[in-house]
Order: sequence, then structure tokens, then C-alpha cells
Amino acid sequence: MNIPLANGRLGRAAVERYWEDGYLHPIRAISPAQAAEWRAELEAIERDWLDAGLPLPLNTYKRVNANCVMPLAHRIATHPAILDVVEGVLGPDLLIYGVEFFIKEPRTKHRVSMHQDLTYWGLGAIDGMVTMWLALSPATRASGCMNFVAGSHRNPILPHEDTFAEDNLLSRGQEVRVEVAPEDRVAIELMPGEISLHHGLTIHGSGPNTTDDRRIGAVVRYLRPEVAQEVGEQDYAMLARGADRARNFILFAPPEGNFTPESLALYDEIRTTQGKFLMKGTKNDKGLYAKVNA
Repeated sequence: MNIPLANGRLGRAAVERYWEDGYLHPIRAISPAQAAEWRAELEAIERDWLDAGLPLPLNTYKRVNANCVMPLAHRIATHPAILDVVEGVLGPDLLIYGVEFFIKEPRTKHRVSMHQDLTYWGLGAIDGMVTMWLALSPATRASGCMNFVAGSHRNPILPHEDTFAEDNLLSRGQEVRVEVAPEDRVAIELMPGEISLHHGLTIHGSGPNTTDDRRIGAVVRYLRPEVAQEVGEQDYAMLARGADRARNFILFAPPEGNFTPESLALYDEIRTTQGKFLMKGTKNDKGLYAKVNA
């Protein structure tokens, strides 16, 4: 059953449930028709740009700060219906820290190991970050939906081990070094247009896609402006709603088109800057930020 919304916004009980469990789902924020339209646009971008001579692999742009180079990613992240829901948890002033497209191809072994989002981001163990996960195709147990551990957001940032496994979709293949029993994992099934929200410290992961359809999720990391980068010299974000009075991030504008020269240059600047702290402590030459530290 969907979480009830009042005029598109979360009620008090739903917000309390988010802070109790560390996640909230399913929330019908977008119509199935809109989700299908966004999926079609994403897949058209994949067809048109896969062999277009981009400086980096297309998958890197989809997985790291897609909002910098793809107008679609920015439009999803700033859709009023999604922002209305997120505002119920974070408040009226919202920054976009990044947008990613998590895609598991049909009948593949790709997975996401159990981890906490905030592990390597240099933002600390904060409450002011929410990850919004939007289904653009069915996210079911069979297709590799996320699994959350209720109440795990009350932990600090726990020790993680970097695996850099080939089948792991995370930048370092990071996996939390605690045993997570199967009975403690809650399957977060979502239909196209439904979203989930989760806290940056909530332990979560997902299994492989065993179905004949792609499992496509559009993932947005939202921040309160008061959050600050604690490890890197500087960091970047976009203003989604309200105002940024704290000025803790370098704010950048959305791209004017797909992979414009200006947006590609900015993308490289952001990726290089963030790679210095996101890959801190490893000399592994694999992963989405590998070339940054090479």
C-alpha cells in the first residue's frame, strides 16, 4: 500500500515513520506514464551517445553526477512532486548533491553490497541527507530491488571493506563489515513512478536482476544547505528549491543540452575534485573514479 500523501506531501505519521525506520516506501510521486516517458528518453540517450566519442564511458556519466551533463537528470531531481515529498523530511531548502541512474541489465549478476551511503562522501554522519530512489521500471525481488535494515541509521558510519568486485555497482564495491541476517532485510519493491526515501546511514543493498526486463532506478541525493564537506577542500551541488544561505557548496547550473562542451568540462572538474576524497585511502585502479587518482 502506498504511503498516503496530503496535497502531494507527507503527513506527520509518515515523517515519523521515516525517522523511526530510516526509510519510507512506497510513495506514489510520479505517474506510470511519466515514468515511462523518462525511461524512453533515457534509453534514447543511451542509443544516441553510446558511441559518440565522449571523453569517458557513457556509464560513468549516468552513474556520477548525471545532473551535470544530462538535462533529464536535472528535470527528474527538480520535479515539483518529488520535491514536495522530500521537503517533508529535509525542509524547504534543498540542494542536489548528485543524480545517478542505477541500471541492472536483464539476467545479469550485478548487485549492490550492503553499505551506508555516507561512508566516503566526507559529509560526516549527518541527518541532513536523503536519497530518493525512483523506479523507471519495476523494482521487485526478482529484478534486484533494494533491501533496507530498519533502524540501522542510528549507527555511526561503520567500517566498510572495499572489494572492487566486478559485479558490484558501487564505486569501490564497498561492503559494511557487519553481518546482516536475511531476516533483517526489508525488500523495497517499487513500481514505475513510485519512490522510496532513505537516510544516508541506513544499511542497504540489492541483489541481481533475474528477470527479462532492465531494472532502472533514478537516484537523487538531496542535502540541507547546512551540510558541509568535511574532508575535501571544496564540493559542488545544485539548488533544487528554496535558498542556500550557508554557501557551503559551489553551486552550478543545469546543462543546456546533453553532454555540451561546457558541461563536460565542468563534469571533469567536479569529478576530479570529488575523487580526491571519495577514493581516499585506496590505490585501486578500478571503479568510477579510478582515473582521477591514477
